[in-house]
Amino acid sequence: MDAKVRVGILAGESSGDILGAGLMQALQAANPHIVFEGIGGPLMAAQGLRSQVPMERLSVMGLVEPLKRLPELLRIRRDVIRHFRNNPPAVFIGIDSPDFNLGIEAKLRAAGIRTVHYVSPSVWAWRRRRIHKIARAVDLVLTLFPFEADFYRQHQVPVCFVGHPLADLIPLQPDKTGARTQLQLGHNNRVLALLPGSRAGEVSRLGPEFLQAAALLAERDPALQIVLPFATPLCRSLLEQMPGYKTLLAGGRLRVFDGSSRLAMQAADGVLLASGTATLEALLLKLPMLVCYKMAPVSYAIISRLLKVPYFSLPNLLAGEKLVDELVQDQVRPEVLAEKMQRLLSVHDNSDLQARYLSIHQSLRREASMCAAEAVLKLL
Repeated sequence: MDAKVRVGILAGESSGDILGAGLMQALQAANPHIVFEGIGGPLMAAQGLRSQVPMERLSVMGLVEPLKRLPELLRIRRDVIRHFRNNPPAVFIGIDSPDFNLGIEAKLRAAGIRTVHYVSPSVWAWRRRRIHKIARAVDLVLTLFPFEADFYRQHQVPVCFVGHPLADLIPLQPDKTGARTQLQLGHNNRVLALLPGSRAGEVSRLGPEFLQAAALLAERDPALQIVLPFATPLCRSLLEQMPGYKTLLAGGRLRVFDGSSRLAMQAADGVLLASGTATLEALLLKLPMLVCYKMAPVSYAIISRLLKVPYFSLPNLLAGEKLVDELVQDQVRPEVLAEKMQRLLSVHDNSDLQARYLSIHQSLRREASMCAAEAVLKLL
């Protein structure tokens, strides 16, 4: 093929940027004449995408919070639809961000453009009637997890389970010693990683509780080392102003890093973290974890009434049982976090948990970006 093949692609947040970059690289490896248009972050830009608007303008979570930015989000969506209707691509790929992408996909598919949605919305967990909207909007769904593909097959929606790129990237046996050497951490100390999220809202709600819990643990264990990777410069500026941060830092108990969240977890004995993709990384790194989730009260009041699954964290959803503790909303209190993390860090034999983690890791190792690219090319 000598002619350029135009592919529309849109990611609305950092996790989508990672997936998009891997898919773009795999598609271009199969066909170097593919070119990309749409919206993405720095990793997708490195693969040749010129983003129509900064990806950060789409990064917003919850049910109520997007209303504050609704006019801007609607304008961006209208511009994207207009652009691709006037310049039809061979295929349009929406990555995650379902509330934004599915509307675009439906309009483009109605205009005769093939559409793919990469990363299933949590339709199996809540608002299950969305499956009908998804069926109308896309020609193909690419799922990261096997239980998602089963749900789509039950509803006769074209689907391909591709696995998760993180499962390909992270070794089956992580090198904790190497990570500690790289971060200059003591090899004999216990290490706790704090990951209060990658969005400003998450960090604002979870950060104070995480830092106060870490301070309580530091008082109880003089040898405990605490590591805190900053997801973004904004997250750093928020955390630096929170109670307990300066005290931990001045006392030499807290090590901070810009980025390096995976390396920080790899070096740790346990992790206290926000629900999200980081919980999958912690599973793949075979770490004991305590998972927390905290939303704006109105958003949570709505979502909690719609949930159809008993768990919200990926490790428990993938296992089909409770592997890790989950705390939500008012359960997220410093003394509770400290007590639960102290118990996790005190366990000397995690072999049963690690065996379950390993089994899940192996099931997700499928060379995801290549599988996703093959599915897209087959559609074309």
